[in-house]
Amino acid sequence: MELVITSVDHLVLNVTDVEVAAAWYQRVLGMQREDFTPAGSSSARTSLKFGSQKMNLRPASASVEAWFTARNVAPGSADLCFLTTSNPSEVVAHLRALDIPIEIGPVERTGAQGTLLSVYCRDPEGNLIEIASYKT
Repeated sequence: MELVITSVDHLVLNVTDVEVAAAWYQRVLGMQREDFTPAGSSSARTSLKFGSQKMNLRPASASVEAWFTARNVAPGSADLCFLTTSNPSEVVAHLRALDIPIEIGPVERTGAQGTLLSVYCRDPEGNLIEIASYKT
């Protein structure tokens, strides 16, 4: 049998401050916050839903026993690309209206399904955030 991966279900982003990160992703990227308590756990967690995926925000200070995670926890070390239906000029206008500095863009990049038009910024942790749409 050959293993076939079909999509990403969720990501886990290690952050210094869950509240600051959640507020940024809600305000800037329009994600929907969901607080939940996993089965077998007594501590609440925070996720941000977008499309058919979600991103869990893990406090970098959490123990591995409390929340099993990557070997090296390093807030600010992620490089994430989020797809949008907005065109690059709309993304730029949105970020500028929110006083979010644009690192680069719009620029062409290679995505999983073709050429992307991308605008880059950083979240409060310093993670590189790419907001992209496929070139038509």
